[in-house]
Amino acid sequence: MKGGPVTEQPVYSTLGFSDEEWGLLTGLPLAVLTAASAAESDGTRRTLAEGAAGLEAVSAGREGASPLVTLVAQEVVSRAGDPEAGEELPLISPEDPEAYTADVLGRATQAAALLRGKVDEGEAGAYGHWLVSIAEQVVTAAPSGGMLGIGGDLVTEPERRFRDALAKALQD
Repeated sequence: MKGGPVTEQPVYSTLGFSDEEWGLLTGLPLAVLTAASAAESDGTRRTLAEGAAGLEAVSAGREGASPLVTLVAQEVVSRAGDPEAGEELPLISPEDPEAYTADVLGRATQAAALLRGKVDEGEAGAYGHWLVSIAEQVVTAAPSGGMLGIGGDLVTEPERRFRDALAKALQD
């Protein structure tokens, strides 16, 4: 047999994605989690609750009907940690939340355009829906304001704006 050992192609390349494109798709779920959490300045306890809820939503993607979402979620969980195994996501707080959010929304727009050209409408829609569900889980994880967790808004206006802007970016 001529040549060297056969190297196995990464699964994403068999789906037609380059390393850079796969990096975009696998980087977005945690970026969405971080941006959704940063949309409203919360205390440490609320931020931890948001992170845990977001990681659960990311992890849940491993068991969805979409093969693309399943593969992306598996990759993200393998890098970030599995909440079912008691692993916790490190707390990330962007220095400039507005710039970070704008970057995430820009990457979401790029991902939507990429998926429109590479996968069918159902797969593209499933990926977008999954990202919005991650944001939804994060923004509804802990009410903001109030005293000792009582009262306050379940979803604040800045959180709502981010979630809605994300949904729009993924549809454009």
